[in-house]
Amino acid sequence: MENSKDISMAVVRRLPRYYRYLEDMLARGVTRASSAELSRSMNATASQIRQDLSNFGSFGQQGYGYNVEMLRDEIKKILGLDKEYRLILIGAGALGQALVRYEKFEKKGFRFTGLFDNDPNRIGTFIRDIEVWDVQRLQSFLSGNPVDIAVFTLPRDGAEKALDIVTGAGVKGIWNFSYRDLRISGGTKVESVHLTDSLMTLSYMLSEGNK
Repeated sequence: MENSKDISMAVVRRLPRYYRYLEDMLARGVTRASSAELSRSMNATASQIRQDLSNFGSFGQQGYGYNVEMLRDEIKKILGLDKEYRLILIGAGALGQALVRYEKFEKKGFRFTGLFDNDPNRIGTFIRDIEVWDVQRLQSFLSGNPVDIAVFTLPRDGAEKALDIVTGAGVKGIWNFSYRDLRISGGTKVESVHLTDSLMTLSYMLSEGNK
């Protein structure tokens, strides 16, 4: 495999899509496929698929194509999905509750272990048998419980303070749904998801289509 620092994020962001389509092919009983067959399923060019996968090794055989299960398993390892991750949620509003209740996360190895909020009406309630704690208890929770990923679904004003606490506790991954783009130095990794950006992009596409 090439040094991961040399692999573009554009390639990395396509891997989950490859993984998802390979899982779908396995569910349909497909055991092997050529890059051309993969391209038809994934709506990507065969050359792009071959080039993307070549960043991580040689997975296909000439005249045979790809073993679908083997390729799925290799991409699973590349994405780190052969491990389990402990998550906490900061901000137990509607979006946060939906994320915790989405059972496919746990099936992929992402397990919520702590939920935090500052709303008295939410503190003490339960989401999937996990109690929502006062955010004031966040630092003490982190001091006694290992956490891999912190999920931010809180307003922009609370994001910076929570950021200082989780990075200070050594949390290495942040899945950020807050309105603010978080700037972090050091080894912490951030993946920001702005749902309104995606919706506004769709709005642009619809507007362009009406011109």
